[in-house]
Amino acid sequence: MNHSLQHYARLAAVVVVVVGCYQVLHPFIPALLFAAVVCTASWPLYRRLRDAVGGRAVWAALLMTLLLVVLVIGPSTLLALSLADDVASMFDGARNLLDHGPLQPPGWLRDVPLVGAALADYWQRIAASREELNALLKSLFEPARIVLLGAGKAIGGSLLQLTFATFIAFFFYRDGEQLVRAARAILAKLAGPLGDTLLSTINGTVIGVVHGIFGTALAQAMVALVGFLIAGVPGALALASATFLLSMIPVGPPLIWGGAAIWLFVQGSVGWGIFMVLWGLFAVSSIDNVVKPFLISRASSLPLLLILLGVFGGIVAYGFIGIFIGPPMLAIGLTLVQLWTTTKPDAA
Repeated sequence: MNHSLQHYARLAAVVVVVVGCYQVLHPFIPALLFAAVVCTASWPLYRRLRDAVGGRAVWAALLMTLLLVVLVIGPSTLLALSLADDVASMFDGARNLLDHGPLQPPGWLRDVPLVGAALADYWQRIAASREELNALLKSLFEPARIVLLGAGKAIGGSLLQLTFATFIAFFFYRDGEQLVRAARAILAKLAGPLGDTLLSTINGTVIGVVHGIFGTALAQAMVALVGFLIAGVPGALALASATFLLSMIPVGPPLIWGGAAIWLFVQGSVGWGIFMVLWGLFAVSSIDNVVKPFLISRASSLPLLLILLGVFGGIVAYGFIGIFIGPPMLAIGLTLVQLWTTTKPDAA
């Protein structure tokens, strides 16, 4: 009887400790996952840098952390500021248009097949009726305000998580080999001989996903940014960020550079519009077929559906930082399921 009481008491103590640790670490889970993904994907670079500085792990970890700040924290902060400026400019422009009287529909709208005439007539009707226009704008501004407020909070929270992740990444780099040994020992206890296989599988999966999916997305976003800046498209940084996000969808980037080209044509910049179309076709969209084969590996052959679920589910769960967490987590889950279903029972 006493032995049973002691057993249940130890079990209850373990549960209390686990729940307590989860409650303490819960706010930092996105930062921990992001730091683990980044450090795993960039570990070969860290090792070369550590060898270059004479094996000084602290200095190599500090340099990698600074590199993370330059490549992630800085651009993310600029993106947040750029989005804030673009939103403010958009509302100022809408206010100026309303102050200058009814806004007439563009001439090309009536020429749209089937629905053009109806849309143009509706546009003119609401523009001529001030009360109807104000009612329409009121119905649109309130949802827009809620969405923008939520987006601002999400961006702010993600920047805070990125700051935490950068701090955590320093210790992951510095003590990475000890952490791997500890993880290998834990997996050996849980999975036996499959422990090393699981660890190498997770490592290869994360590297493959980050290099394949996000490497291609980053390359497309940077090339698109150059094109937007050359053509003088406003909000170039925000558009490049949207290109980064939508590059995970096969027809995503053309939606961004195509929209920029249409805007240039509407503004009368026909030459720059043609340049934007050619740049998008031959520079931006071709990267998916040229760069990805050099970056992607078999470990990152993640189905499109899981990529989309990982991106959007990661955003819902963790905010902007979830973009980098969702696909690798789903890739790890899929790879482990495949490993489990193909492993013979006697191998465990």
